[in-house]
Amino acid sequence: MQGANQGQSGSLDGHELSIAIVRARFNDDITRKLAEACLAELAALGVAERHIEMVTVPGALEVPVALKALADSEDFDALIALGCIIRGETYHFELVANESGAGVTRVSLDHQIPIANAILTVENEAQAWARAEDKGRDAARVAVEMANLLDALP
Repeated sequence: MQGANQGQSGSLDGHELSIAIVRARFNDDITRKLAEACLAELAALGVAERHIEMVTVPGALEVPVALKALADSEDFDALIALGCIIRGETYHFELVANESGAGVTRVSLDHQIPIANAILTVENEAQAWARAEDKGRDAARVAVEMANLLDALP
């Protein structure tokens, strides 16, 4: 929810982290904006550019398989999923939203790696544009905070 009170965050120091981003190309202008905001925030949090890898996939349904390949490499402290699903006139919206979200969660749990899920699911393009920048930044913060948290847990 936009403007929600998110409470006090944990450590947002990204200096020692390696993070990979998977960006869906479908709704490309919007997902590029998500990626730009995400990359800018990762830099602001101290994640070195050389420790960030970005791959693109055709759409949201392909995001989980790319995340799994990156998780399998064991080269990253956290992953970020970026995409944009805009409701259309058919059931396809629900299918893509539900299955991509379930796939992202499954990869995270199976590999015990934090994945910041910033695959937007919106009613229309205006809603996507209204959220893209904030959600891109949020994804970077979530990835860094969760990587640090999991590193600190026994």
